[in-house]
Amino acid sequence: MRERLPEYLKRPIIDTDTTRNVRRVLKSQCLNTVCENARCPNKNECYTKNTATFLIMGNVCTRNCRYCNISCQKPESLDVGEPVRVANAVKDLGLKYAVITSVTRDDLPDGGAGHFAACIKEIRKAAPDVKIEILTPDFKNNKHALDTIIDAQPDVFNHNIETVRDVFKTARPQGNYDNSLAVLKYIKENSNIKTKSGLMIGLGEDFDQIKSTLEDLRSVGCDILTIGQYIQPSKAHLPVEKYYTPDEYEKLKALAASVGFSHYQIGALVRSSYNAASLF
Repeated sequence: MRERLPEYLKRPIIDTDTTRNVRRVLKSQCLNTVCENARCPNKNECYTKNTATFLIMGNVCTRNCRYCNISCQKPESLDVGEPVRVANAVKDLGLKYAVITSVTRDDLPDGGAGHFAACIKEIRKAAPDVKIEILTPDFKNNKHALDTIIDAQPDVFNHNIETVRDVFKTARPQGNYDNSLAVLKYIKENSNIKTKSGLMIGLGEDFDQIKSTLEDLRSVGCDILTIGQYIQPSKAHLPVEKYYTPDEYEKLKALAASVGFSHYQIGALVRSSYNAASLF
């Protein structure tokens, strides 16, 4: 039997002129968002702030992570017009801080790094003052792909570790915990770009394992941290092993500070791009 969702994890439906405008802009530019595709609980709140997280390179993934609502199928060819449309949406929404993420594209030689770079380039042309954060897959730790990202100079490079080492293979069977750390380390050692990572909790980890993960992230120079509650998208996904309480999130904030993080956002409904501008 599935455990009932705690009240503090429920969010109201919000429908305002601002949320409708965000949907209109996204639709007019034929863009996907992780807000919709991953069933983010903060979607409506972010839309009220006139922002959204762009999901590029399609809405199907080449990996089948067991916590994610995005489906695993054969992806379509890259849409070469997408970077311009992302830039148009950033300009139309009047964003000061843009967050771009993607599905994993293991079918592409560079994992889609060039497409990320094209989006950054077009945004810089359309809205030069906008800060840009990208949330990327691991690119299989391909140094050529990571160099492409470095050359594009986003303001923040985000790659989520997602979970602790002992749970990683269960949750991300096609990923690699050490590869994820190596990606963050490479960006940090070869650029002045801020690095960021996050994890979901509630998949069976304990506090000691969380602490070890945070120490691993700090060991590769990770600047910014997010931690939030895993919520099961459907019965086909991994079950929730534990719902953390508000008091436990306060302990996790103290833990993050104790291992050396000065910039972090930790709470039940925190997600990678939630209030990203304020963290930057």
